[in-house]
Amino acid sequence: MTSEFQMTMDEYLPLRDVVFQTLRKAILRGELKPGERLMEIALANKLGVSRTPVREAIRMLEQEGLVIMIPRKGAQVAQITMKDLNDVLEVRLGLEELAMQFACKRITQEQLAELKRALLEIERLLATDDVTALAQADVDFHEIIYRATDNRRLNQIINNVREQMYRYRVEYLKDSRTRGTLLQEHRDIYQAIAARDGEKARSCIRQHIMNQQQSIARSLKDHV
Repeated sequence: MTSEFQMTMDEYLPLRDVVFQTLRKAILRGELKPGERLMEIALANKLGVSRTPVREAIRMLEQEGLVIMIPRKGAQVAQITMKDLNDVLEVRLGLEELAMQFACKRITQEQLAELKRALLEIERLLATDDVTALAQADVDFHEIIYRATDNRRLNQIINNVREQMYRYRVEYLKDSRTRGTLLQEHRDIYQAIAARDGEKARSCIRQHIMNQQQSIARSLKDHV
């Protein structure tokens, strides 16, 4: 197991939950790869804990569908499937369209300027091969829009879905064929919000998510 990830202790959480959050983040960010075996002893040694919290965390990950148990082989990271992808994107689409509607009405000039800077950062990173930084810049761009909705409950729900989406977002950004389209999509989203055109913004995000779905589906087929 060569994955590079570390555990950050939290005195307010049970050790089992800290291990769970650490492994969950590593899976969603692709640090633990689909199909990779999760060996309790190796993980316990890596994280500096006993096997018990690791075993409990793996059980929690199995309940989330991020880990599967294979007879005579043990736990391994679940593969990315089209069904999982479609389930996440269906939920994300509805939430994103709602966020666009609210953001167009409520975004401040300061947030609009922040969104423009985030767009320029995406443009800069698209010229590099730093997929991790690009994925974070993409997250940051959308996070500004979510904050602009001024709706705390919507933000909480979107953040949960966004974490599940991270796994797929990295696959999307790895596809060099999508780079030019990706930049234009973000430009269109920014311009629609700047114009406070809710219908246009919803149309832009719908196209953005549909293109993601097609690109990730193509990536999954390439790995079959």
